[in-house]
This record gives sequence, structure tokens and C-alpha cells, in this order.
Amino acid sequence: MTTIDKPPLTDITLGHLLDALADVPEASLIFLYEGRPVKPGYHVTEVKAGDFSALDCGANPESWSEIFIQLWDIEEDGRSHMPAGKFSAIIRKVSDHVRLQPSARLTFEVSDGMRPMALYSASPPQMNEGRFEVTLSARPSSCKPRDRWLAEQKAEPACCGR
Repeated sequence: MTTIDKPPLTDITLGHLLDALADVPEASLIFLYEGRPVKPGYHVTEVKAGDFSALDCGANPESWSEIFIQLWDIEEDGRSHMPAGKFSAIIRKVSDHVRLQPSARLTFEVSDGMRPMALYSASPPQMNEGRFEVTLSARPSSCKPRDRWLAEQKAEPACCGR
């Protein structure tokens, strides 16, 4: 049986995203997923934060903070992609009412209103032709004990210090 290692998750934090967007607030912010950009009329429909405690499949306790940003991928007449500054203002408005930890894991929930919502991790924003692009990657399930074991195997030096 062949084992295929998954690519590393590209998780960024909310703080990382907002810091990058602050550099050029007037630039359009475009999220790319499933090989295409979100439509120009996309909305941030919900921002939620949570502190989670869990037990993984190896009976190891896990805990983390996570922020979910829900995007509604729709097109509306006459609208363009949201400026980075507007996105940041929405997050600031949410932070007036909900405790958002800048170091929390960031997850995007995306749907076009017809298909079920899907979960994505986000890559660091990249400036491309005067606009910010954030690539969203489908968030796969994983076995945390196996992932830790694989990371330890890669970190161990080969025999005799090689």
C-alpha cells in the first residue's frame, strides 16, 4: 500500500491577514477557490470566533482558537470586488462585539447560496496586478497523531548525523 503525504496546511492567522491588507487598503481583495475567483459582489455574511477543546483519535487532548469568516459568493450588478480596507473595517466592526484573537486559526466558509458551504484554509495574501489575492484551499480532515508522527520522522536526522 502506498502512502501519500498531504501537502502542509496553509493556515494563516487573522492578524497576519489584516496586517498585510493594511499596506494597500484601496486594493481589491479577491479570494480564489476551486480554481476561480469569488464573484465581484461577494459578501462577508458572518464572522464567528470559538475556543475549541477536543480529543483526537489517539485520545490526545487538543485545544485551539479559530475564527470563521463566511463568504457568500454572489454577483450583484455594478459591484466590484471588495477593497481590502472595507474587509478590514467589517472585521473591526465585528471585533466591537465578538472577541477576535489575532493569533487564532483562520477558516473560510464559502458558498454560492446553492451548494453546501465548504471549509477552506487561506494562504498569505499576495499582491498581483494591484489587487490582493488570497488562495483558499479545501480543508481536509486529518489524523493528528499520524500528522505529528510524520513531522517527527521528517525532523529526525538520518543515521550517523547525515
